[in-house]
Amino acid sequence: MKYKRMPIEIEAPEELGYSTIQYNLAESSMRDISMKDLQLDLKELVLFYGEHRGISKLREAIKEDSGLLTTDDVLVTGGAAMALFIVSSTLLGPKEHLVVIRPNYGTNLETPRALNCDMSIIDLKFENHFEIDLQQIKAAIKPNTRLISITNPHNPSGKLFDERTINELILLAEENDCFLLIDETYRELNFQTALKPYVAELSDRVISVSSVSKAYGAPGIRIGWIISRHKKLMADFLAAKEQICLGNSVVDEEIAWHLLQNKALFIPPNHEHIKSNFGYLKQWFSKQNFLEWVEPQAGVVCFPRLKRGIALQTKAFYDSLYKDYATIVGPGHWFEREKQYMRIGFGYPSAEELARGLENLNCCLEANTFYDK
Repeated sequence: MKYKRMPIEIEAPEELGYSTIQYNLAESSMRDISMKDLQLDLKELVLFYGEHRGISKLREAIKEDSGLLTTDDVLVTGGAAMALFIVSSTLLGPKEHLVVIRPNYGTNLETPRALNCDMSIIDLKFENHFEIDLQQIKAAIKPNTRLISITNPHNPSGKLFDERTINELILLAEENDCFLLIDETYRELNFQTALKPYVAELSDRVISVSSVSKAYGAPGIRIGWIISRHKKLMADFLAAKEQICLGNSVVDEEIAWHLLQNKALFIPPNHEHIKSNFGYLKQWFSKQNFLEWVEPQAGVVCFPRLKRGIALQTKAFYDSLYKDYATIVGPGHWFEREKQYMRIGFGYPSAEELARGLENLNCCLEANTFYDK
């Protein structure tokens, strides 16, 4: 395999240095929590290898109160990134074919490329409100298709695909003897409608992936998971994990279990914060002269673009936004789109930081755009 660093990682806030950024609108998660927020005593924790699949009580908490899923249907991994790597490296190679939507989280594109698999990329269109074109997906499927890959809620637009779309994709996977990967990393940040079960409940052809990184603001403990009812596939995923890391950090797993056990203390306040920031963002866009958006339905990100007829001096804009305003957003090229697109995160910043960051963004746009006649 030949690995290539992704722009989203090269230019990430943690690479730039958090101390250089005052108004961080590039993050796609809640604000990072601290150990003091947990009030968790780990003095008696034994630092042993741990269960290869993940500690049982954590897998029990992950599957929630599902009457269909068992703890054997859950594999705990080193973050959702490892989960996605395991899925791709298990199912894909030079002889296999992938159907994947774009824009997408970079790993869902770059890992398959590193594996040199055959790929059909289905581009979601702003003009179509980032809806999935089911006919395009269907037409792209080949005899050697092993995986259909989507994110839901969608990263970076915040689109929430409806039940009919998901059911049609499941049917396509079942009819074509392949699997449907649904990256559900933003599932618990569905702040406008009731939380639904993991899609993996619906069919053994579905693979759900999630983590504690986004909704709980705990990316530093590196805990994610894979859920699938397909027994053979889960055995293969476990074999892959055992060759990568054997088991997870038992410290990380204990913290993740504590978070899930006490989600009522973390998720509702996070939703209230998101709703408040989202309301401010909606007002800001209603008066916006430069950008247009597809209003997000879930998650903590949106993916606006420049309005028609307006052009951007992209390098000058992004350089100035960071250097002169100490503000960052996620440029479109992070998602293989033009830099006239940008991802704006509204879950990470405080209300004050969001307001000032958006004001800075508007000022910088005003200084670096022109009408393209």
